[in-house]
Amino acid sequence: FAAMAAGDPLLARLTGRLRGLRPPRFPTVFEALVNGIACQQLSITVGIHLLGRLTAAHGRPVPEDPDELRAFPGPTDLESVTLQDLNQMGFSAAKARTILEAATAIAGGEFDLESLERLDDQTAVDRLTSLYGVGRWTAEYVLLRGLGRLHVFPGDDVGARNKLKRFFDIERTLDYEGIEELLARWHPYAGVIYFHLLLDSLAETGLVTTG
Repeated sequence: FAAMAAGDPLLARLTGRLRGLRPPRFPTVFEALVNGIACQQLSITVGIHLLGRLTAAHGRPVPEDPDELRAFPGPTDLESVTLQDLNQMGFSAAKARTILEAATAIAGGEFDLESLERLDDQTAVDRLTSLYGVGRWTAEYVLLRGLGRLHVFPGDDVGARNKLKRFFDIERTLDYEGIEELLARWHPYAGVIYFHLLLDSLAETGLVTTG
């Protein structure tokens, strides 16, 4: 990707400040799923705060510093959590239900997240969107950040879509198919471009420092 970006003036504008960056994969697919749910139709800053509250309240203590550090909760850690608990943290009723129903299905063996590794993209998206409250954007986010499929660009992300237009000076309206067409020239790195757009947004808020 770095070699491609270096030889492409359009990509160089986006990636120059974060050369060598590779989108980090979440430690578990469940963490990627809950992250995607939390950030649905919210700024990433707000989503991060919600996830921090969830981890502080229900995360697993880290042995090296159990009084201060918490790992992200797994499905079984949320079995006793109620809708009201999540509402009080700031999660909407719909997101709270989505998180808890997914955790229950996964903890009970009704939904096998790990099996997604063996599925092609569309089949994995279909499986994920069978869960209550999980749409195509969240499913594709899981493919990118939970399964490490760097060719996947969550095309329903309106913020990323608008930033893509600004970065590449595109005047026409971009729909899902238009994004696929635009990014085809940089296959198989659409997900890397998505992550650069995401970090650029974080840099604008001061949450990420770039050189």
